[in-house]
Amino acid sequence: MLETAAVLTPLHCLYLAGVMVILAVMVMRKDTPAVCIGFLFLLGLAGTGNVIGGIQTVFNAMLYAAREFMEVIATIALVTALSKTLGDLGSDRLLMRPMSRFMRTPSVTWWILGLTMLLFSLFLWPSPSVALVGAIMLPFAVQTGLKPLAAAMAMNLFGHGIALSYDVVIQGAPAISASAAGITTSQVLTEGRPVFLAMGAATVTAAFLLNRKSLSAPMEPGTNGFLPAPDNTSEPGAPAMSSPRSKISRPALVLAVATPLAFLADIAAMLAFDLRGGDATSIVSGTAVLLMCLGAATAFKKNCLEKITGYLTDGFLFAIRIFAPVIAIGAFFFLGGEGISSIMGDIPTKGIMNDWAVWLASHAPLNKYLTGVIQMAAGALTGLDGSGFSGLPLTGALASTFGAATGASVPVLAALGQITAIFVGGGTIVPWGLIPVAAICDISPLELARKNFLPVVIGFACAFGAACLLL
Repeated sequence: MLETAAVLTPLHCLYLAGVMVILAVMVMRKDTPAVCIGFLFLLGLAGTGNVIGGIQTVFNAMLYAAREFMEVIATIALVTALSKTLGDLGSDRLLMRPMSRFMRTPSVTWWILGLTMLLFSLFLWPSPSVALVGAIMLPFAVQTGLKPLAAAMAMNLFGHGIALSYDVVIQGAPAISASAAGITTSQVLTEGRPVFLAMGAATVTAAFLLNRKSLSAPMEPGTNGFLPAPDNTSEPGAPAMSSPRSKISRPALVLAVATPLAFLADIAAMLAFDLRGGDATSIVSGTAVLLMCLGAATAFKKNCLEKITGYLTDGFLFAIRIFAPVIAIGAFFFLGGEGISSIMGDIPTKGIMNDWAVWLASHAPLNKYLTGVIQMAAGALTGLDGSGFSGLPLTGALASTFGAATGASVPVLAALGQITAIFVGGGTIVPWGLIPVAAICDISPLELARKNFLPVVIGFACAFGAACLLL
């Protein structure tokens, strides 16, 4: 049963002030890392009581964030290295030809890209799916005229939004919610289904309708909007890089055939051996780097060692360039979750934002509909740490408490909290949770967060409306 009281300290108030200031700076379209670093120092000073502790908190928090992001950094780097190899050899154009029959306009491409991401994410979870869809489909999607930002929205809302929040196949999120609420996973999925469907349908429909006139953009000759244009300058041992109409080179054909076959084998292995999360991501990333080595070896012969080093360097430089500011932002928000004990040591809290959510729940008057609002607010607050899953035990426990107090449906309340926690923290609203998709599409995570905000809010309103009919 959830504790109905939380002790708030000056540390909690200072952290909430930091959240408000950072969000305000984002609204003004200014960079936030400097603000995050300043509040990290102030929070460290308040939490430890001395200047040395404040200074150490800045470094410890950034180191903690870097460790948390390292898996994603490596994945982005290795997939980027493969993408550059595909582009240099011309293999990407061969892979794109079969898709050209269906992905003819930006609007159709947007839905195909999103639904593909949804299907992959339901079985593999979004992180490995981003790598797979990004390596195979994204370059061609952008060549059809779809803006990288629009492509990122489709992948993000369908994958990290719908698939991760409903999670009907793997059932990771609903299992956590159900366990904390004292109900079964099937109850969350069946009784909460109308809420999940209302959220998903309203969000992606709103995203498409609000942006349908700006989905496409004119493409510059010689570029695909995502990968760099192939470097056709000759070098010893390099294959002749040809135009799309010229003869297909053998190395390009080898890599074009090997890439989908290898990733299909990955999917089969994930399903056969029940690989999920980090295990699934690692097999995709490892396959990407091996394919990159294969392409370089077949194309560049005796110079392949230098080319492989160059591709790896380019991949990691790209990933670090994307992540450098996000590490500072993530450091601040990890401090609001369970990471605070690793960063600041023995601090009497399991999470600053969790404490605020419990405080809000214990100080608001209760009825069926207000409990739904509180559930959504609690999920959103706990999602600010960029995890999404960290708040599910709290929203599940709140659903049980509120359901007993007001007679409202516990599964529906649990579904509401799960939706807001995942959509906010799992990677559609907070920029520090949007990094995988933003990096693959080479766009700003802040800009993607702004584009997602209104469609997701519309989805929240529709989900709440559906919940009111079921509570």
